[in-house]
Amino acid sequence: MDETLKKDRTVRKPKITGALIKSQRQLIYMSVPLLAYIMLFAYVPIWGWSMAFQDYKPAKSFSEQKWVGFKHFEFLFKDDNFMQVLRNTLAMSVINLILGFVTAIVLALLLNEIKKIFWKRTVQTISYLPHFLSWIIVTGIVATSLASDGIINDVLLKLHLIQEPIQWLSEGKYFWGIVGASHVWKEVGWNTIIYLAAMASIDPALYEAAEIDGANRYRKMYHITLPGIKPTIVILLIMSIGHILEAGFEVQYLLGNGLVVDWSQTVDIFVLNYGFKQGNYSLATAAGIFKTVVSVTMLLFANWIAKRLGEERLL
Repeated sequence: MDETLKKDRTVRKPKITGALIKSQRQLIYMSVPLLAYIMLFAYVPIWGWSMAFQDYKPAKSFSEQKWVGFKHFEFLFKDDNFMQVLRNTLAMSVINLILGFVTAIVLALLLNEIKKIFWKRTVQTISYLPHFLSWIIVTGIVATSLASDGIINDVLLKLHLIQEPIQWLSEGKYFWGIVGASHVWKEVGWNTIIYLAAMASIDPALYEAAEIDGANRYRKMYHITLPGIKPTIVILLIMSIGHILEAGFEVQYLLGNGLVVDWSQTVDIFVLNYGFKQGNYSLATAAGIFKTVVSVTMLLFANWIAKRLGEERLL
């Protein structure tokens, strides 16, 4: 049995020949615009990374720039502000990752158990509508709700859980939680779509057999639904780990203020401040390269771990 599985997995790939290319020339022609787009917007800009190794001055040509090696990278790792920014980025990214995965999977499991199609579609539609709102609108709603006279403080006061309004956006200890909750409210419904699609591919006969054996809904979710969507969860987790330094920009920039600046700044805001406001393009580029290298490294590492554990993987 094991040998048969190994043979199935080691299927020989067809050799690339002139006849094969000719037979698929329509697909090749269709892929040309996409390849051109990727080359133009993904690979050509990499030339700009050279600024990280220069004291870049916009008024000078490329040959006139002063090369300084790894000076700006050394400054980054010695700068306390950047270390603080890196801490904030990692913390908020991990919070968003955990909350996003857990809430999306739980909501998908609950929606999958709703038998009435009308109610299922209604709840699903309501849950993913916030995804189509811009962060400008979302942060405005969040700021209004968390104001001293906002709905959150009103409810907590009515329930006698607090004695006086809390200044949610004025204390740094609340900021990471607010960002995580905002991401969940905006994206949880949208993130459930792919899990519900994966659940739809599970063989209904498995649920019928489990019901005959006396399994309740929770047992069927644990022993059938979750294992059925496990490959999807692993693939999405690997992709999310590859964006570990993508904590966001809009929500931190729009909700942040001088009172919580030590908790709200991310790598993207750091690049904005140094690159555009202070004109230090070289340092901003170095920070961007560091972010890219970490993301690629984490993606490859997560993919390698999945391979070692025998799970689904990207490569």
